[in-house]
Amino acid sequence: MSSTRVTQHVNAPRRRVYRAMLDPLAIARWKVPDGMTCFVHTFEPREGGSFRVSLTYDAPDAAGKSSAHTDTYHGRFVELVPDEKIVEEVEFETSDPAMQGVMTITTTLTEINGGTEVAGLHEVLPPGVSVHDNETGWRMALAKLAALVETDL
Repeated sequence: MSSTRVTQHVNAPRRRVYRAMLDPLAIARWKVPDGMTCFVHTFEPREGGSFRVSLTYDAPDAAGKSSAHTDTYHGRFVELVPDEKIVEEVEFETSDPAMQGVMTITTTLTEINGGTEVAGLHEVLPPGVSVHDNETGWRMALAKLAALVETDL
C-alpha cells in the first residue's frame, strides 16, 4: 500500500486552521481538489464521530470512484488533539476492489514562521488510487485551506 505526505505553510494561527478542519461549512469550501464540488452529508467532529462526504467532478467526462461522476467517502475521527493533530480513518464507497480499503489521514499543525505548517500524511492508499493524483488533490485542497483561513475565518 502507498502513502503520500503533503505540507502547506499557512499564514494563520493553529487555532484558526484547526477550527476550519473541523467545521463542515469550511470543509465544503476547502477539502476539495480543483474541478470538483464538495457536499458534506454528515460531520461529527469528535473522537469516534463519523463523517460522510461526496466530491463531484465538474467535467461531465470525469469518472468517479463511487458513481458516474462522484467520489463518496465516509469515515471517523480516531484522534483529535486541539490545535495540534487530527487522525481520520477514511474509505471510499465503491464496489471496485482496487479502490477499497481503510486509509488513515494524519494531519499535524505546527507553529512556524509566524503561521502554521499543515502536514498531511495519507497512509494505506488503495492500489487503484494514484499516488501522484492523491498528492496533487491534497496540494490543491491545502492551498484552498490556506486561502480560507488567511482571509475569512
